[in-house]
Amino acid sequence: MTTQALFRNDAYLTRCEASITHLDEHGIVLDRTVFYPLGGGQAGDTGVLELADGTRIEIADARKAKFDGATVDDVVHVPAPGQALLLSRLRVGEAVVAEIDWARRYRHMRLHTAAHLMCAVLPYAVDGCSITADYARMDFATAEPIEREQVEARLAELVKGEHRVSTEWITDEEMTARPELVRTMSVKPPMGLGRVRLLRIESVDLQPCGGTHVANTAEIGVLRVAKLEKKSARTRRLVLEIA
Repeated sequence: MTTQALFRNDAYLTRCEASITHLDEHGIVLDRTVFYPLGGGQAGDTGVLELADGTRIEIADARKAKFDGATVDDVVHVPAPGQALLLSRLRVGEAVVAEIDWARRYRHMRLHTAAHLMCAVLPYAVDGCSITADYARMDFATAEPIEREQVEARLAELVKGEHRVSTEWITDEEMTARPELVRTMSVKPPMGLGRVRLLRIESVDLQPCGGTHVANTAEIGVLRVAKLEKKSARTRRLVLEIA
């Protein structure tokens, strides 16, 4: 039982037909999904599951499955509260249509791609990150001062440069042999499936990442550094927002 993660190959896919493969108190697992589960610093998707009769079940979150027998690719769709009666009608094998909140996901994609641009602007290891629909927060392992205006100006250049964004794959063994690709200290490369997904921003950045991103940096829009602070003696925190 493995959920086919359609978002890995097409982050712009907003809905898909699927079948229920598992039900428990944690939520609903499908054989395929467009819902990105919480991970790698990126928030999980929200949206709806629509049944054959038109009934819609609101999904408040998506998480990686932790029940016995789950695989690393199983995704649990967590229903919003107050839907117990609807959930009691569900059965394994039932067909549904899964649809994400696209406006929210697209902001995740824009801000997650912007976080990769930050890694190109600031050549420090990342000691924590969080990607939401409102902001991208990144902690950089450095004691050096960071100039807000310089960061915003460089980000603007990269956005306007219209750099192509694409994914490619290498084996786990190749990933192990190329530790220089890893920029994050707190988030490990998504290994365990035999291959690792890399995100390439043409002429800008290349690093392992399992998240969702836009296809071109021009889609990100105008960015501003909403917060820049000294988190510790060796860490600087930046919070990016779409202006």
